[in-house]
Amino acid sequence: MSKLRVAVIGSGQVARTSHINHYKSLPDVEVSAVCDVNQNAAKMAADEFQIPSWYADAGTMLEEIRPDAVSICVPNKFHCDMTCLCLEHGCHVLCEKPPAITEEEAEKMRDTARRCGKILTFGFHFRHAEKIAFLKRKIEAGEMGTLYAGDVTWLRRRGIPGWGNFTNLEMQGGGPLIDIGAHMLDLAAWLLDYPEVSYICASSSDLIGKQGGTGFMGSWDGARFGVEDGLFGFIQFSNGGSLHVRTSFAVNIADKEERNVRLYGSKRGISVFPLGIYGDEDGQSVNTVYPFDETKDWHYDCIRNFVESCMGRADILVTPDQAVYVQKLITGLYRSAGTGRPVIYGNGNL
Repeated sequence: MSKLRVAVIGSGQVARTSHINHYKSLPDVEVSAVCDVNQNAAKMAADEFQIPSWYADAGTMLEEIRPDAVSICVPNKFHCDMTCLCLEHGCHVLCEKPPAITEEEAEKMRDTARRCGKILTFGFHFRHAEKIAFLKRKIEAGEMGTLYAGDVTWLRRRGIPGWGNFTNLEMQGGGPLIDIGAHMLDLAAWLLDYPEVSYICASSSDLIGKQGGTGFMGSWDGARFGVEDGLFGFIQFSNGGSLHVRTSFAVNIADKEERNVRLYGSKRGISVFPLGIYGDEDGQSVNTVYPFDETKDWHYDCIRNFVESCMGRADILVTPDQAVYVQKLITGLYRSAGTGRPVIYGNGNL
């Protein structure tokens, strides 16, 4: 294969700023087509990036263009159907996060990729940061000891997106948990090595979202606000470990935004943003902060890993099984918040 022929389904912001632009920067890639149900939007993206073909129907595009690989950049509701369609047409697939809306959909996507013998990965771009690989090596070397607790956080003070489908429950499947919280859950799961889950409980709120208003990501209509504006949960693992979860589009905190993954070990603790490792030596506290570049665009590394994997030169970093695990965590948290009861797992169900 001299060049990987790629098509992109969806021509919105994430397609233009995190997929098409990076594919165009790679010498081994040819972006052959872009598709959007809004054909005018597809044509505008094609014109902007000098893509030769544009379509309003994905099936027609796949039949006529026959790309080697496809990026899926559509609302969450369509992730499963679009991904399976592309896999069935013999394409490798990079689907944006979250994997899907439900765990059943994520499992279907995984199983379809296996049956078709194609690569399937997801846009958990934070995982591709060099510091995450650095931390993973240190954990595997035993430098943290036993990781027994942690917390994942992504909070915004007034950060409800004022565009797109972010407040539409049917299209997105949820609010901050499935949008921004999914990234932090993916990092924690990767660093903890996907422990079996025994118990999940959570609560959610929409009090600020329902008010409507304006924030640093635009204005939103409270009457049309259909998702949670915050979800707060607790996950207990079968090995005795635990994880607190805090996600919000709009919460009254001091700062504009708070984002982190913290893990606590028997020897040392970890903070991911910024990267720090904290411990004790000879009775003295030792804090080590590592100066990794926090401004790098990890979407590029995500795209590059996908391309290299499709061309047989690398292993995919974010696997379908890992994505199913994260989707099940999201499902469990939403299920508990929606029913007001904990979700208890047994016999290795999660």
